[in-house]
Amino acid sequence: MKRLLLPLTALVLLEACAPQQHSQNNAVKAKPLSSGVTLNNFDTTVKPQDDLFRYVNGTWLKNTEIPADKSNYGSFTVLADNAREDMRTIIESSAKQKDATEGSDAQKVGDLYNSYMNVALLESLGMKPLAEPLAVIDSINDKASLASYFAKAQMIGSDSPFGFFVNNDSKQPDRYITFFVHSGLGLPDRDFYFKEDDNSVKIRKDYVQHIEKMFTLAGFASPAKSAKTVMALETRIAEAHWKRVDRRNRDLTYNKYKVEELNKLMPDFNWDGYLTTSGIASEKETIIRTPSFYEKFNTIFKETSLEDWKTYQRWHLLTSYSSLLTKALDQENFAFYGTKLQGTEQQEVRWKRAVSAVNSLLGEMVGKVYVEKHFKPEAKKRMTAMVENLREAYRLSILDLEWMGEETKQEALVKLEKFNPKIGYPNKWRDYSKLTIDSQDLVGNFMRARLFNNQLQIDKLGKPIDKDEWFMTPQTVNAYYNPSLNEIVFPAAILQPPFFNMEAEDAVNYGGIGAVIGHEMGHGFDDQGAKSDGDGALRNWWTETDLKEFQERTSKLATQFDGFEALPGEFVNGKFTLGENIGDLGGLTIAYKAYQLSLKGKEAPVMDGFTGDQRFFIGWAQVWARKYREENLRQRITTDPHSPSEFRTNGVVRNMPEFIEAFDVSEKDKLFLPEDERVKIW
Repeated sequence: MKRLLLPLTALVLLEACAPQQHSQNNAVKAKPLSSGVTLNNFDTTVKPQDDLFRYVNGTWLKNTEIPADKSNYGSFTVLADNAREDMRTIIESSAKQKDATEGSDAQKVGDLYNSYMNVALLESLGMKPLAEPLAVIDSINDKASLASYFAKAQMIGSDSPFGFFVNNDSKQPDRYITFFVHSGLGLPDRDFYFKEDDNSVKIRKDYVQHIEKMFTLAGFASPAKSAKTVMALETRIAEAHWKRVDRRNRDLTYNKYKVEELNKLMPDFNWDGYLTTSGIASEKETIIRTPSFYEKFNTIFKETSLEDWKTYQRWHLLTSYSSLLTKALDQENFAFYGTKLQGTEQQEVRWKRAVSAVNSLLGEMVGKVYVEKHFKPEAKKRMTAMVENLREAYRLSILDLEWMGEETKQEALVKLEKFNPKIGYPNKWRDYSKLTIDSQDLVGNFMRARLFNNQLQIDKLGKPIDKDEWFMTPQTVNAYYNPSLNEIVFPAAILQPPFFNMEAEDAVNYGGIGAVIGHEMGHGFDDQGAKSDGDGALRNWWTETDLKEFQERTSKLATQFDGFEALPGEFVNGKFTLGENIGDLGGLTIAYKAYQLSLKGKEAPVMDGFTGDQRFFIGWAQVWARKYREENLRQRITTDPHSPSEFRTNGVVRNMPEFIEAFDVSEKDKLFLPEDERVKIW
């Protein structure tokens, strides 16, 4: 699950979910619940004691080809594809309407989709849709106006060396504040500019060639020289970027500045122009997440010529909008970012991309219809029951912790009690009435939508916290934890098999969606989430002794994951993935406890030859069925805080004595860990 960092960056149980009992007097006999175990996917030549991931998913892994238009493929992508098919039906219904009322949902959804599908129009327009913003870049005549343009770039969804988002103040979560973050790179991460292995060197060479080709296709002057200029400048910016391990540290990245102090941080930068253009000049304070970047960037800003900066900004405007322009620009953009970086063989067909575009810009507008058609009220009821059962399991687990003192336990219990679960869809839908959509203006639609969303962020400042806001649409196959609001959020689209099966007996559901619930709750108690209290305030609520013990245990888990080799010579970064790994271990541990509570002391039935405990762990493994292209996996190791699926499955269960017992794992088996090497946190 993705843990949300929020806008720019950035994401549960009542009654026990035991099998439903029905009176013998019922006129209609209820359909018996299935085991929920997909036996056809198993590879029984593999022992679960050696490799649970391949035992449960091995045949699926052998028989499944990653689709040509995918960089990876698994449970998440299957459900996402299904959701997109559902959305296609909804969206194309609007697109076919000829008499939709101007400004209505149907008009906006239909016209946005049609503007994306009208490739003939895009081909005839060429670079004309970018003429106006390119003219703005051309008109920059000094460094002061360049600073103002950095703000304009963010507003229209282009990139510049840094930007900001609006979120709850981490230490005063009852108010909004701006957070400044560094940005401005065309490659996925700073490390891509400096690693010296053959693959990284080749990617840098390919990137320069890609920029040159894009500039050539766009008709820009001196494309080869300009490409080298962009690469040189991005490399200097990348050198000033913080590494990802440090960027996820909530203490290091909380640095409050008075706005007038920004001039000391970057004395050669026109902050007045930037803040005024951004619409935040009246703000008195801000959070600078990575102060040393701005200190170094001041020198880069001062030493780089105005012409080089304009070349850099032309590039980021072009690459930001290239997929919305001519076929040649679109294909070249995909050839680098899709194929060379991700290994994807083939671009998605146009309708898929058009549906994704509508979801991106008008997500809650179409989400309303998706919920009406595809989300069952009984799913929310059963999910709510599971959430409360997980909460109770967490409570009991905290009370039973041997390593934590009573003072810290009480703080943890208060936080647990204040978790706010959101299930399915928002209580209040977003208002898109101020957004204009034109069927003949695809680039303009995107620019207006980005301006609209940017203004939504600005408008939060000085207002009460909107606790009804969602940061994922209902049709998103994911979930998140938001530390500032201490909320756990589960969109409707994830509440389907293999995560949540309404027709299956409880064991696999607790191993699937139960572990997902526990995972998101676990983010409230991971190495970073545990720094906030029940009200979302960033503060240390731990005793010194308990905090030291917690850090020793989490460090031990990080070391375990450091040892997992995802590709030859490429290992998981245990510190970078630590939050997600804690979420997985804690989530599965608590989900198991909740499953036991759901049994109410009764013995679970044996189904398909598996005990309830075995089906619970099988449910966990089924969720993580996934294959990666090598390029995609290599990039994920650097940029994704989640461990690859194989290690999310096996790396967690070997720490759980319940798994050891359920499958009778012995010292001879590969997933056996001696008791003193196992990690128990929650």
